Amino acid sequence: MRLFTGFLAALFLTGSAFAADEHASAPVTIVIHGGAGALAPGRYTPAEEDAYEAKLNEALDAGYAVLESGGTALDAIEAAIVLMEDSPLFNAGKGAVFTREGKNELDVSIMDGATLNAGAAAGVTNVKNPIRLARAVMENSEHVMFARDGAEKFAKEQGIETVKPKYFRTERRWKAYKEALKAEKEAAKQDKDAALPHDFKYGTVGAVALDANGNLAAGTSTGGMMMKRYGRVGDSPIIGAGTFADNKSCAVSSTGWGEFFIRLTIARDICAQVEYAGKTVEEAADDVIHHRLPDAGGDGGVIVLGPDGSYAMTFNTKGMFRGVKNADMQSVSIYGEAAAE
Repeated sequence: MRLFTGFLAALFLTGSAFAADEHASAPVTIVIHGGAGALAPGRYTPAEEDAYEAKLNEALDAGYAVLESGGTALDAIEAAIVLMEDSPLFNAGKGAVFTREGKNELDVSIMDGATLNAGAAAGVTNVKNPIRLARAVMENSEHVMFARDGAEKFAKEQGIETVKPKYFRTERRWKAYKEALKAEKEAAKQDKDAALPHDFKYGTVGAVALDANGNLAAGTSTGGMMMKRYGRVGDSPIIGAGTFADNKSCAVSSTGWGEFFIRLTIARDICAQVEYAGKTVEEAADDVIHHRLPDAGGDGGVIVLGPDGSYAMTFNTKGMFRGVKNADMQSVSIYGEAAAE
């Protein structure tokens, strides 16, 4: 009996050691995006390109530092997204675009691939870092999403930093808003539809990460669509459309024309193809972004990360602010072809 008990104990210890080795070998990785759209070469000056690339690298460094020190994927994506929310360069947090009424309304979501727990908020106007609110919803409430006044009340109860709405205003976004209003009025005089720039429909930040325990997480934060009407909510706070994470398949953060991402449940579809059809993250992302999405009339992009560390940064627009960091490399890009490994 003692021999049998000893055998079981040895077997248990061996299994534990194997599990520990398996987790220790997880290729910790973080992938981020700062929105897709009409980002053709020449859109930005060299100085502006340098500023975007520096901020993307800063966000990668912040997220990867968490992973490298043994932190969770959730902590890593929060660290990366907070940096982008605080930057006026991106359409999230400080750099959010304006609604038709001249307000900044923020949407956000986060998901834990280990538990399938998720949190989201829509239409908030005074939360400095919406990604922190989304995580609080996920961890400290029985709900998945709060909206508008309710979300802001919950943020206050949780002690999450709030600001006056004017904090989110930047002159660049305000100028674009005034130009859009002018274009709309001119079109109305001529009894025509306002031909707003197509890329007004874009602008989001997001991150996906894989930690040393083999857990995935995803998060997405946005100021939404320029000139959106009262109460409009896009895909960013919708689990399965803008954000999805499951350790059995992949983690996804989306950016693009939200109405189509909602209709096609883009993020979930990619992970479903990985889980049920046995596709790689690149194959699944390519099918959805280069076939299903444009066939429906939409465009945009995604970042995808698998539990084995494979990743894709796939888009069907002129460009997408994006970056990846793991133990072997760090890379950021704005224009050109999507990348996958």
